[in-house]
Amino acid sequence: MRLQGKTAIITGATSGMGKATAERFVQEGASVILSGRDEFRGKELEKNLIQQGGKAVFVAGDISQIAVNETLVREAIHNFGKLDIVVTNAGKLGLGSVTDISFEEWNETIGANLNSVFYLSRFAIPEMQKNGKGVILANSSIAAFKSFPNHAAYCASKAALVALVKEMALDYGPTIRVNTICPGPVDTPLIWDSAKAFEDPDSIVQQTANNTLMKRLGRPEDIASLALFLVSDEASWITGSAYPIDGGILVK
Repeated sequence: MRLQGKTAIITGATSGMGKATAERFVQEGASVILSGRDEFRGKELEKNLIQQGGKAVFVAGDISQIAVNETLVREAIHNFGKLDIVVTNAGKLGLGSVTDISFEEWNETIGANLNSVFYLSRFAIPEMQKNGKGVILANSSIAAFKSFPNHAAYCASKAALVALVKEMALDYGPTIRVNTICPGPVDTPLIWDSAKAFEDPDSIVQQTANNTLMKRLGRPEDIASLALFLVSDEASWITGSAYPIDGGILVK
C-alpha cells in the first residue's frame, strides 16, 4: 500500500473529489482527518471508512476560518501522532462578474479557495518539518488558465492558488513538496452549480462533456488517482508543478 503509515488531512472530504480522495487514501493505508461543513455526511463517511478497516476522524468546520485549520492539524497530531500529507480540496464557486458579485460573495470565495490553503499550510508545515518531510497538494482548477463567464472570484482565486503553490515549493523545498492539480469538468455538484451561470444548465454540462477530447465528464475517482500519485513516494522528484486533469479540454 502506497500510503501505509501516513497521516493525511483532506478538506472538502464529504462529497465529490474530496470524498473519492479520502476513500482512495484509506485503501492505500493512510490515516485521514476528514474536513467538511456537513456533519451528517462527514460522520457517515468516517463510519464507513472505519467499517472498511481504515482509520478516519471527521472534524466539522468552515475552512475559511483560521481556527478551524489549526484544529485540523491539532487533531491529526492528537489522533495519529504526526502529519505527512495535506490535500486542500474544499472550495467555493462564487458566481458573478466583477460588477455583479457581492462583496460578501467575493470575500467568501477568496476565503474558501485561497486563504484557507494559506491558513492550513501555515499550521501544517511546522509539523511536517518535524518529520523531515511532507506533501501539500492543492486542488485548483483549469479556471486558473481559462476564463469562464461570470466566474470572476473563482478564476482569480484558482489562479492565485497556482502561484501560491509554486512559492511554497520554493520556500520549503526540499523538505516539503507542494503541487497543485487543476481539474476540468468533473461530475460533482460544483459543475452543476457552475452551469447555473448559463441559460440552459443541462445543455451546457452536456456540451462541456462533449468538448473534452475524451467525450465525457471526469469522475471523482480520476482526480483521486492523480492525487494519490502526487502525494506518494513515486512522485518524490515532483514539486512546484500544476497538473491539468481535464480530458484534454484545454487543448481545444
